[in-house]
Amino acid sequence: MLIWAGCRRCWETSGPAAVWTEVASLFYHRSSSPGPYPPRTALDLHLHLFSRPPPRARDPVSEYLHSCRPPRSSPPAANPATSSSPPPRARSCPAAPAASRSALPLSRGLRHYTPRRPTGASRFPAPPAPLEPPPPPWPADMQVSIACTEQNLRSRSSEDRLCGPRPGPGGGNGGPVGGGHGNPPGGGGSGPKARAALVPRPPAPAGALRESTGRGTGMKYRNLGKSGLRVSCLGLGTWVTFGSQISDETAEDVLTVAYEHGVNLFDTAEVYAAGKAERMLGNILKSKGWRRSSYVITTKIFWGGQAETERGLSRKHIIEGLQGSLDRLQLGYVDIVFANRSDPNSPMEEIVRAMTYVINQGLALYWGTSRWGAAEIMEAYSMARQFNLIPPVCEQAEHHLFQREKVEMQLPELYHKIGVGSVTWSPLSCGLIISKYDGQVPDTCRATIKGYQWLKDKVQSEGGKKQQAKVLDLLPIAHQLGCTVAQLAIAWCLRSEGVSSVLLGVSSAEQLLEHLGALQVLSQLTPQTVMEIDGLLGNKPHTKK
Repeated sequence: MLIWAGCRRCWETSGPAAVWTEVASLFYHRSSSPGPYPPRTALDLHLHLFSRPPPRARDPVSEYLHSCRPPRSSPPAANPATSSSPPPRARSCPAAPAASRSALPLSRGLRHYTPRRPTGASRFPAPPAPLEPPPPPWPADMQVSIACTEQNLRSRSSEDRLCGPRPGPGGGNGGPVGGGHGNPPGGGGSGPKARAALVPRPPAPAGALRESTGRGTGMKYRNLGKSGLRVSCLGLGTWVTFGSQISDETAEDVLTVAYEHGVNLFDTAEVYAAGKAERMLGNILKSKGWRRSSYVITTKIFWGGQAETERGLSRKHIIEGLQGSLDRLQLGYVDIVFANRSDPNSPMEEIVRAMTYVINQGLALYWGTSRWGAAEIMEAYSMARQFNLIPPVCEQAEHHLFQREKVEMQLPELYHKIGVGSVTWSPLSCGLIISKYDGQVPDTCRATIKGYQWLKDKVQSEGGKKQQAKVLDLLPIAHQLGCTVAQLAIAWCLRSEGVSSVLLGVSSAEQLLEHLGALQVLSQLTPQTVMEIDGLLGNKPHTKK
C-alpha cells in the first residue's frame, strides 16, 4: 500500500515515465554501491517518493522574477442553479520535460506549481510606494540656523565669489563686528520661519568680488583665492620700509594704525633688509600681544644668504629658510609661505613636496608663488594633484596702471580653472603714480636708498617720464571723484577680477591713512569711469587670437 500510494502520487505530479524511472533505480540499486538512496523496504520507497531532492538553485535574476510573480487567483465558483454547463474539470500542471522532472519540488505532499501571469500584467513588479521622510534629528521646538546655503555651497564656480554687497546687521555688507566673516541671513531669528530655513542670496552681479565689511573699521575682506582664508583687501608690506627706510617707532605706529583699521595681512620676506624686516615685525607683534588668530603673516623664501645652499627652492633651503624666518618673527608658524621666484635648478616635484612637508609639520598653513609664470603655476598644481600633495593657493604679482598683462589676462583664467587667487604689490609703481617725483628724485624718497639705484634710473628714464605725463591726465578724474591719484590707482587695482588683496608700502601712518581711503573710492568706480581711465592710459591688454 505504501509503494502504491507513493507511485500514485508521483504518477499524478510527474507522469508515468518518472514513476518507472524511480522504481527501477531503487529496486535495481545494489546495497553495496555508494549513493544517497539504498532502500530495503517499501517504507523507504514511499518516503523517497514523497521526499524528493530539493530543486536546483536559481540564479538571482530568476529568483527575483519568480518571487515577484502575482499569486494565481482562483476562478469564481459557478452557480449550479443558473449555469447549464458542467463544472470545469480540475486542471493539473502539464508534465515537465524528462530532464527537469527530478527538479520539481514537493512540499509536505502538496503539488508545487508556478502561477501564470495574468494577461496584460507587467513583467516587472510595480515600484514600491515612496517612504515618508524621516523626522529631523533635532527636537521640534529647537531652532536651527543653516549657514551653508545652496548659494554658498557652490564654492567651485566662478559665480560664487562674484557677489555684490549684501546688507547685514550693523551696516556694511553682512560682516560681523570687526571680523569680516559673513553672517548667514535669518540665522538668529525666532519663530517657525527661522527653523532650518534656507535663505537664498540675491544674484551676484558680474565683476564684483564677494566681500564683507567689518563694522567700525570699514575694511573689506575677501577670500584668498578659492581657499577659506579671509584676508583684508588692503594689506601692509614691509619691503623697503621696515628695517631700512623707517625707524622702529615709525614702523610700530604704522603697524598699529593698520591693525586698528582692520588690516589683517602683513607681508615680509627673508631677503628684506637681510632679515631685519622680519625681526622688526616680530618684535612689534610680540610687544603688542595681539591674538595670533587675528592676523595673517606671510613670508617669502628664495634668497637667504650668500652660500649656495642658502638660496633657491631646494627642499633643504625651503625647510631651513622657513625655520630661520620663524625664529626672526618669533612665531610658531606663518599663515602663507611664498616661493619668491621660480627656480629652474629645482625640480617642480621637489618644490611641491617640500611645501607640503612644511605645511604638514605645522610650519605654515598655505603656500603660494611669487613672480611665477602661468605655465609654472599650472605645473605645480598638476604635480600636486598627481601625487596627492598640496597645491598653491595664490600668486603674488606686480600690478599697477602700467603693469596689467599678467593680473588682468593670465591670473583670472587660473583663478577660474584651479582656484589660484592673486595678491598684488606696488600699486603705485614704487611711487611713480603719485607724481611726487615730477621728473626729479627728492633726497627723502626710496629711490635714494642704497641698493635701489634701479628705481632712480626708472624714474629718470624716457619711459618713466611718459608714465608721469599720463598720471597727470588722471587728475581730472580724481578731482571728479573727490580723491587723490594714489587713492584712485589703489581702488583701480582692487576692482580687478581675482585680486584678493593689494599690499601697501608706506613710510608713515599719515600716508597709510590716505591710502586706506581708497576703499571709499572703490564703490565709485563705475564701468564708464574705468573705460575713461583705459582710454587715457591706452595700454589695456587684449586677448591674443
